[in-house]
Amino acid sequence: MEFLPVLFMAAGIVLVAVATLFVSSLLRPSNPYPAKNMPYECGMDPAGEAAGGRFKVQFFILAILLVVFDVETMFLFPWAVVLKEIGLVGYVEMFVFMLLLLVGFAYAWLKGALEWEA
Repeated sequence: MEFLPVLFMAAGIVLVAVATLFVSSLLRPSNPYPAKNMPYECGMDPAGEAAGGRFKVQFFILAILLVVFDVETMFLFPWAVVLKEIGLVGYVEMFVFMLLLLVGFAYAWLKGALEWEA
């Protein structure tokens, strides 16, 4: 009985989503043609490996690096909030953390992981 409002909210969300998809399917124009259904990337027609739906390894390496540095940023904000409370030990720990990330970034840069070959 406690979760009845949550159930109503979930049902309402599903109802709104289904209604929106249904109404948009009635109102949108439908005229597919081969050029419209072709994959599009950066203004260039897909060719070679990208045309088959496969991505180059550099794309995945760059994506993983982006995730790593985004997670690093998530650690920086709470650390900055409690910096006065954790004192010098917390400052040194975060300095070591940043130093390790900087070494990893330099390694990725030197290995060419940030280079994008066309």
